[in-house]
Amino acid sequence: MQAATALDGDRFAHPALFYRGEDAYLAGTLPFVRDGLAAGDPVAVAVPRPNLSLLRTALGDAAQDVLLLDMSEVGRNPGRILAEVLHAAADRHPDRHVRIIGEPIWPGRTTLEYPACVQHEALINLSFRGRHVTVLCPYDAEGLDAAVLADAAQTHPLLIEDGGRRASSTYAPERAVSRMNTALPEPPARPFDFDASLLGAARRIAAAGAEHAGLSEDRVDDFVLGIGELTANSIQHGGGRGTLHVWVEDGMLAGEVRDSGRFDDPLAGRRRPPDTSLGGRGLQVVHHIADLVRTHVGPHGTTTRLYLRLGRPRLRSTSPSGRRRSSAEA
Repeated sequence: MQAATALDGDRFAHPALFYRGEDAYLAGTLPFVRDGLAAGDPVAVAVPRPNLSLLRTALGDAAQDVLLLDMSEVGRNPGRILAEVLHAAADRHPDRHVRIIGEPIWPGRTTLEYPACVQHEALINLSFRGRHVTVLCPYDAEGLDAAVLADAAQTHPLLIEDGGRRASSTYAPERAVSRMNTALPEPPARPFDFDASLLGAARRIAAAGAEHAGLSEDRVDDFVLGIGELTANSIQHGGGRGTLHVWVEDGMLAGEVRDSGRFDDPLAGRRRPPDTSLGGRGLQVVHHIADLVRTHVGPHGTTTRLYLRLGRPRLRSTSPSGRRRSSAEA
């Protein structure tokens, strides 16, 4: 398979590969990787563990020349994939064509995670516009619902299936982002209204909730850090006040912050701030530590939910800001 080319002459390409079975998966992905290696292109693969093992075995010795990542781990929070997986692979080679296989949606993704996955796929088009990057996204056409494949057609300009290619007639990534901006159910927890004078109290409530849920000390710190970033953001950009809820839901600790602010940048928290930037990292920190982040921007403000799975150890990696304290504590 030759490298997929963009339909509008742009150097960026973002095809979806609809596959059925292992043979079709390898037929659609292996040539993409091998052609890239032969051309001297940097190649990265971020797919769920079973498909990662399949590709690693099929590549043989060539696997050592490919960045191989388990998407079910590095992409467990869809909101961190852009900055910490795709851009991390592409930005180290700004003057070269980079090939990436990214599979963020697979059978087993929950209904809670799915809207964030679709938004991620749509935002790839905005984030990489004008870059010499090809991101090939496999979709299990046997294991996923038809509605999921329809969403893939809305977020990918080019569709590859059964060895053929066609332009997507329903490609509309901005519409997909808007459509997945759905209101979240009311939280089953007592609200805590805060302003700048109560940020410390908000962090203590977060810590108490995390400890009561049985999180490890590191994960308690993560939760407090995330809530600290969100509440500080409410003070700075959300009208100077907000509301905090903390509760346990379906094996996860949830923390929600609501305020009257509205942000117009759908890539907020999903892009990598310049190394020289002293700000703009709060939402990226939240995405980094979370197992899931859901956001709803409505007529009356913004709601952001941070989820940590109970019993999951923290990833051994530093936060994007290189620190462990919330900006509210600085």
